Amino acid sequence: MRQNIRDEISSISPFDDLERHDVSSCLAWVDSGVELCRVAKPATPPMHLVSYFAVVDDGHVLLVDHRNARLWLPPGGHVEPGEHPRVTVARELEEELGFAAPHPIGTPLFVTVTTTVGLTAGHTDVSLWYVVRASRNQSIKFDQREFEGVRWFPFDEVPLERADPHMKRFLSKLANSDRPSC
Repeated sequence: MRQNIRDEISSISPFDDLERHDVSSCLAWVDSGVELCRVAKPATPPMHLVSYFAVVDDGHVLLVDHRNARLWLPPGGHVEPGEHPRVTVARELEEELGFAAPHPIGTPLFVTVTTTVGLTAGHTDVSLWYVVRASRNQSIKFDQREFEGVRWFPFDEVPLERADPHMKRFLSKLANSDRPSC
């Protein structure tokens, strides 16, 4: 699985110097042989892999009001040991939002390395950002234990002051990518 994770990171074309640095440092992290996946809650090992997925439709992104982080975030979750990050996306999509991806999950568009905030602050998430295209009319049954709510935001109305610190960069990369944003 380590090679699969390495391949996912290697597939990313960096958007800017920060992402170029993050791709390079993530590849070195994978190659170091350390545990990549969280094996004990909340943060063992203190740096571990997450699959984020931005659900998008026609210039809108679905964000979740995350109870723990106290931020508007893309849905997602920790990659389980032995699990491919794309399988994490499919699993978390059904667990967190109650529907299946309407298309195969492609390679990640973005990668970030972020020190967490909120109730379990202080560890580092290596986040692969995937894109899931789904209709804003899609029925959503969100996990109320994990989220205060969910909401579709036009890209230019995302509350960046209360979002993942890399959200603006991600949305810029998404808007400038060849991938359809539906």
